[in-house]
Amino acid sequence: MSSTAVLDADRARAWVEAFLTAVDAERLALGELDRQAGDGDYGSNLQTAVARIREALGEASASVAEPFAAVSSGFMQTGGTSGPLFGMYFRAFARAGRDAAAASGDAAGATLDVAALATAAQGGVDAVMRLGRAKLGDKTMVDAMVPAAQALQAAADSGAALADALASAGAAARGGAEETADLVARRGRASYVGDVARGVIDPGAVTVALLFECYPVA
Repeated sequence: MSSTAVLDADRARAWVEAFLTAVDAERLALGELDRQAGDGDYGSNLQTAVARIREALGEASASVAEPFAAVSSGFMQTGGTSGPLFGMYFRAFARAGRDAAAASGDAAGATLDVAALATAAQGGVDAVMRLGRAKLGDKTMVDAMVPAAQALQAAADSGAALADALASAGAAARGGAEETADLVARRGRASYVGDVARGVIDPGAVTVALLFECYPVA
C-alpha cells in the first residue's frame, strides 16, 4: 500500500500541527460565535488547549497514536463544556493508533488507513454523544462529527485515497456546521438562550470542520 494511502506517525503529527495552526487563525472568530450564542469562553479555552497540546506533542512522534493522544490530553485538561468532549473524540483516534500498533507489533511503523480512520471517527462520535447526550440536530459539534464520519465511511467503502477521504469529510463537516445556523440549540450553553442563537453557527462544529479541512495533502 502506498505511503500516501495511509496515515503514519509523521503524517499524523503534520495533520495535528496543521489543525493547531488553523485553530489559532480562527480562534477569535470562533470565540465571537460563542459570545453570540453562549458564554463567550470558547476562544480562550481553545487557546489554553492549543498551548497544552503543543507542550504534549514534544519534539517528535514515535507512533501514529501519539499526536492524537496529545490532542486528547490537551482538551481533557481544558475547561468549558467542549474540552472533555473533544478530548473523548480524539481519544478514539489515539486508540485506533494503539490498536494498529498492537496488531502490527511495531508502534513506530503502525499506520491507519481510511477504514481505520472511519472507525475511529465513528467511535469518537459515539463517545461524544454518550458523554454529552447530544444528537444530530441539537446544534452542537455532533452536527459536524456525524457527517464527517459518514463521509469517511463512504470513502473507505469506495476505496478513496486518504487525502480525498479527508477532504470529503471536511466538506461534509463544513456543511453540517453551516446547517447549525438554522437550528435551535438543545444542548450546551447555547440551549440557555433559545432563539437568540438562531442564525449563529455552532463554534464546536466549525472546529470539527477545520480538523478535516486542514489535512496537509503534500
